[in-house]
Amino acid sequence: MRTPGAAPGTGAGTAEMSVVTAFAGMRRVVDVMFKAACPDCRAGFELTPGALRLAIGASSRTTFYSFTCPECGSAVRKPAGERIVELLTGGGVRTLRLHSTV
Repeated sequence: MRTPGAAPGTGAGTAEMSVVTAFAGMRRVVDVMFKAACPDCRAGFELTPGALRLAIGASSRTTFYSFTCPECGSAVRKPAGERIVELLTGGGVRTLRLHSTV
């Protein structure tokens, strides 16, 4: 018998499982690498989570990620939308939350 409102094929009392719950306790099997490019020298490369920093501000204008180009040494800062924030935090990039002084 199906619980009213439950999806077909689910038993009574079956709760939906979140992604966090489904993967809780799992260890990373493959090291995460992020593809990036330098706007100065135009080099393309891969970076480990430790080579990136994510700053989350109060608005989209103050939310960004940064890294140092391994080819030319330039400090690179790029805007980070919601999806980028999700990918970087999920991949283990260290995050700094910026607070307003107002």
